[in-house]
Amino acid sequence: MNQANAILLVGHPNVGKSVLFHRLTGAYVNVSNYPGTTVEVTRAGTRFDRDAVLLDTPGVLALPSRSDDERATMRALLNEETRCLVQVGDAKNLRRTLTLSALLAELGLPMVLALNMHDEAAARGVTVDIPALAEELGIPVLATVATGGEGIGELTSSLAEARPPEAMLRYDADIEGDIAEVAAEITRVAPHPRLAARGLAILYLGGDPEVAGWLAEQAGEQFAGLEKRRNAAVDRAEGDLPTLLARERTEAADALAGSVIQRAVRSSPLLSQRIGQAVVHPLWGIPILLGVLFAVYEFVGVFGATTLVGLLEEDLFEGVLNPAVTGFVQSAVDLPWLADLLVGPYGLWTMGMTYALALIFPIVTTFFFAFGVLEDSGYLPRLTVIANRLFATIGLNGRAVLPMVLGLGCVTMATLTTRILHSPRERLITIFLLALAIPCSAQLGVVLGMLGGVSFTAVLVWALAMVGVLLLSGFLAARLIPGRRIPLVTELPPMRLPILGNVLKKTGGRLKWYLIEVIPLFLLGTFIMYALDRSGALPAIIRAGEPLVSGWLGLPPEASAAFVMGFLRRDFGATGLFAMAHSLSPIQAVVGMITITLFIPCFASLMMMVKEQGSKVALGMVALIVPFAFLVGGLFNHLLRLVW
Repeated sequence: MNQANAILLVGHPNVGKSVLFHRLTGAYVNVSNYPGTTVEVTRAGTRFDRDAVLLDTPGVLALPSRSDDERATMRALLNEETRCLVQVGDAKNLRRTLTLSALLAELGLPMVLALNMHDEAAARGVTVDIPALAEELGIPVLATVATGGEGIGELTSSLAEARPPEAMLRYDADIEGDIAEVAAEITRVAPHPRLAARGLAILYLGGDPEVAGWLAEQAGEQFAGLEKRRNAAVDRAEGDLPTLLARERTEAADALAGSVIQRAVRSSPLLSQRIGQAVVHPLWGIPILLGVLFAVYEFVGVFGATTLVGLLEEDLFEGVLNPAVTGFVQSAVDLPWLADLLVGPYGLWTMGMTYALALIFPIVTTFFFAFGVLEDSGYLPRLTVIANRLFATIGLNGRAVLPMVLGLGCVTMATLTTRILHSPRERLITIFLLALAIPCSAQLGVVLGMLGGVSFTAVLVWALAMVGVLLLSGFLAARLIPGRRIPLVTELPPMRLPILGNVLKKTGGRLKWYLIEVIPLFLLGTFIMYALDRSGALPAIIRAGEPLVSGWLGLPPEASAAFVMGFLRRDFGATGLFAMAHSLSPIQAVVGMITITLFIPCFASLMMMVKEQGSKVALGMVALIVPFAFLVGGLFNHLLRLVW
């Protein structure tokens, strides 16, 4: 593909860029009704032009860039050979959309504005005079509903008419003089930039680190002259220069939006608005949260882990498949060691595939579906508001709840999404908490399945233990790691009825990941267990672990094998305990699940931690987490025996 034909999708978080990307390319990007889903630039060929490549950039709260996702978008703007931009805006919040449009207009790139979710805007009584807006901006402006495919054809045909927008920004004479001087210097030291020198000057004066780095690379030794001009402009400004630049964008957006918006008078808010207000209400928000969690427990822990697992494990695998496979292998395979590898106590089929398909698969299926419903409804971002005050005690704001909630799906990907946080300190604390106390979907499903079979009290004790460890560890980390807490600034999307097709598509995509990524690891773990058993090492490990596992944790000696499996994957270790559920007391079940949840993250998560924080930090976390898990598990063992 010719990279000169790159088309960039840009816009604020949660305006529908990824849905639009899927409509235009057929490629699927994780699409959710909350900000922060896309944290890297995704590219694919388009359906409407075989020579064009479409780039889906992370959502930007504002430019100049501050967070990692904003910097990724800025890097794409600086380095891609761009044919045109497609700004995806929220028709319900035109002022916010035009604030970004005002800056994009200064970059000199051909552009089209897609006002998405115009159906929701109309439902709220907001009408945008699109022809008038298109005339003011001097570019094509389209109304779209990406989820329903409305306006997509008009959007693709309008790309041929894309052109640079009319300038919206007019600063006072002194600032305009500084912009002109810096722009002239940029033209001199970095000739033929992809973006207009004026736009680069505004971003540079506004303190954009990506633009500053790009200019330093382009200008070389002459960058000192640019820095001198910028410092002089900062000193001359009557106030904070980046704030003055941002204020002009806001005022220009307000003026233009006010001239093209009409609002119908509404006697009462929409039902979705009332629900959205209720779930973040100081009084009603917590009971609603508890109700949501109980519904997830009933669906995943009771229906998925009891009913579906019973049907698959007891009726299908133990009743039909395992006897048939065992009989076939024993009659067809003459080598005892090979038969034992396939269908023995640590057999690839009788343990590996039975664990993966009969025990875990129905649990993760129900969890992925429930998680998809919460994503699409718009409830998850409201957790940031509910959690904000609580997270303040651990040096974070409510925005950090999004990676943690995503960690309930996959800690590996959640570690990557910590890039939406605004400071290295926030990212370090959040990654540590993800590795320590956030169970992935497979492990969470096993926990709910095992403890749900004991009692709701057992689930509640485990949940309170995890929350307590999370808050205590975060509190200590916030005191030990230097830096300050960043206040919460987030966009709350509307509450919506989940789209069944989108939920099923995400559930199917995540199950595909499970089948491709997790089952081979289960088989590898089973083979390791088989090799340890055949060599005599497993019994030795179990005996060596008895003082810790049997004495301190109060678990049966054979539970040591589950922790050996946990070194490969925590959910594999949890499944080992799940398979022993019939022989564990309620206290042993709770203690085992608390310990294995706090145990080291899976190998893939460890590699992502190394990628994001470096090997020293990642290995340091592991060295802290493993003994801490056994310490907490033992404390709960002794405490519960006193009170339960």
